[in-house]
Amino acid sequence: MAAPAQAPASTTSSSEFIRGIGPLAAISLVVGSMIGSGIFIVSADIGRQVGEWGPGALLLVWVVTGAMTVTGALAYAELAAMMPRAGGQYVFLREGLSPLAGFLYGWTLFAVIQTGTIAAVAVAFARFLSVLMPGLSPDVFLPLGRIHLPGAADAIQLGLSPQRVVAIASILLLTIINIRGVTLGAAIQTVFSVAKVGAVAVLVICGLTLFRQPEIAAANFSNLWGTGDWSLAVVPILGAAMVGSLFASDAWNNVTFAAAEVQNPSRNLPRALAIGTGTVSLLYILANVAYVNILPFHGDPNGVDALSRGIQYASQDRVGTAAIEVVLGAGAATVMAVAILLSTFGCNNGLILSGPRVYYAMARDHLFFERVGTLHPIYRTPVLGLIAQAIWASILCVSGTYGQLLDYVIFAALVFYFLTTLALFRLRRLRPDLPRPVKAFGYPVLPALYMLAVGAIMVILLVQRPLYTGCGLAIVAIGIPVYFLWRRSAASVPA
Repeated sequence: MAAPAQAPASTTSSSEFIRGIGPLAAISLVVGSMIGSGIFIVSADIGRQVGEWGPGALLLVWVVTGAMTVTGALAYAELAAMMPRAGGQYVFLREGLSPLAGFLYGWTLFAVIQTGTIAAVAVAFARFLSVLMPGLSPDVFLPLGRIHLPGAADAIQLGLSPQRVVAIASILLLTIINIRGVTLGAAIQTVFSVAKVGAVAVLVICGLTLFRQPEIAAANFSNLWGTGDWSLAVVPILGAAMVGSLFASDAWNNVTFAAAEVQNPSRNLPRALAIGTGTVSLLYILANVAYVNILPFHGDPNGVDALSRGIQYASQDRVGTAAIEVVLGAGAATVMAVAILLSTFGCNNGLILSGPRVYYAMARDHLFFERVGTLHPIYRTPVLGLIAQAIWASILCVSGTYGQLLDYVIFAALVFYFLTTLALFRLRRLRPDLPRPVKAFGYPVLPALYMLAVGAIMVILLVQRPLYTGCGLAIVAIGIPVYFLWRRSAASVPA
């Protein structure tokens, strides 16, 4: 595919980004980065965790997640409009708290949050492609050893399999596309975002109208709140169950990474954050309402079909596939595989596009490899950042550690959401003079409630999943000596 026309060198400095992300593309970057395979899968695990509290608890988890996501995005809107620079959240933390806080975010983002998510989504893409191409086996044909991570039930097989090769190939393809210019990457993001929103919308419409199962829906809603004790004792259970829904709703902040390439960023960034997170959160809630209108909430893990297994025990947790199976019968697997292929490919495009803008900003601050802070002279993209990200994400694909790493970093990701909102309060107090084209909606009440909710989930995870939270914090903590070593190294280089 030919590269899109770029601005002539005479009109744009080779050290500047091209503002090739328009209003629709900015919204698509939010939407496309959020919608991956999670909405089609994680409701099964949530259903098992909240089992005795019934389908109402499942829906409540998604409603609270949606409210938190939108509230967090509205708080970020002020920061994004005030500092529309490459790096986004890294810049917010650096300016609002300290350079160390910004570095630790960038460090964790490169080490696992962004690259680990890219690897996981790429492998999900390959696995669903195997539905259409059965020859794509998950079996390792080139073993490279085995490792056992803390908390993992089984040792992880290192090596290459046909699926992992496809996963790596998809990462490399999208990296090459995004090297060729942000305009091309943004256009692809828009196309795939529209397609995946359409796929989820069709699932919702079918589940709530044409293919609603009246008897199943009546049974679910007649026992909406289950038989569990709805006292304060349920809060830790709901909090722990939200891990899956929060990560299915994550990556909405990625649009801030590419702020320097958004047209009229002070206006379009806040709109993209609000419209994008609001749209996806509503779709997620409605998708789960559709699930409980098609499938029984409770099920038998040994059931022989989708109806007998229910939401809780959908085969391989593929709730979306189970719902479509009830609707379409034998063709369900193919239909859902195509939907998830579109979803995961578009999701990874957004992640691959946005992440290197953070590494670029770090390099400009002498906190990452210096050459990562340069742009391609023609395409004006951070080529070396894109390449470094692709290499590390591909290594995570080969190692197979991406799933565990994402589990470990859940707590760390929440810490940075908490700290970035804290930076909003601190900048209001220390820098009241800064221009604020958009102010956080409901300030200070809603941002404070968001911090309270995130803080509560962190406390719950500390108690409920100490191993994962400890490993997540360890990944962040390793970045502290790395920061000071990098600062020392930068100081020793002659100006």
